[in-house]
Amino acid sequence: MAIEDDALDLSPRDAVLAAPSVPSRKRRWKPALLLAVILVFGGVVVTKFLSSAIDYYCNVDEVGVRSGCEGTRRLRVQGAVDEGSLKKAAGMTTFSMSFNEDTLEVRYDGDPGGVFQECIPVVAHGRMVNGVFLSDRIEVKHSNAYSTENKERIDKAEAAACSLPMQ
Repeated sequence: MAIEDDALDLSPRDAVLAAPSVPSRKRRWKPALLLAVILVFGGVVVTKFLSSAIDYYCNVDEVGVRSGCEGTRRLRVQGAVDEGSLKKAAGMTTFSMSFNEDTLEVRYDGDPGGVFQECIPVVAHGRMVNGVFLSDRIEVKHSNAYSTENKERIDKAEAAACSLPMQ
């Protein structure tokens, strides 16, 4: 059998090595930049979340005095509702609350409802604006668990509260 000129040539050849492909510099920095942007964004979100989630707990006499109880931040303020100070008009509840002989004017948009009344310890959540505490949430002491965990605070607040007539 004769080999034709068109036949497949299987003789060894010199190998031509291709240069290794080097990723361009453009492609290297894009993922790094994207990762940096994601990390910065995530850090900002977490920082904002943590700082806004913290409501400092203060007594009325500590507002504007104790570190963390500055009037520029959101606070939870404890005190007793002063006798004769509770007023409700046009969907707004105003009252003053006291603790250790210091008084704070409070304005609450709505009716606190429940067992809220004068001469009981309460915790108001909100911010100081022009010398008035604008509250968006009012908590009234009524659970035994709170009383057990915070006995010293409750004892002080009850001692400061006016006495209610026996029913």
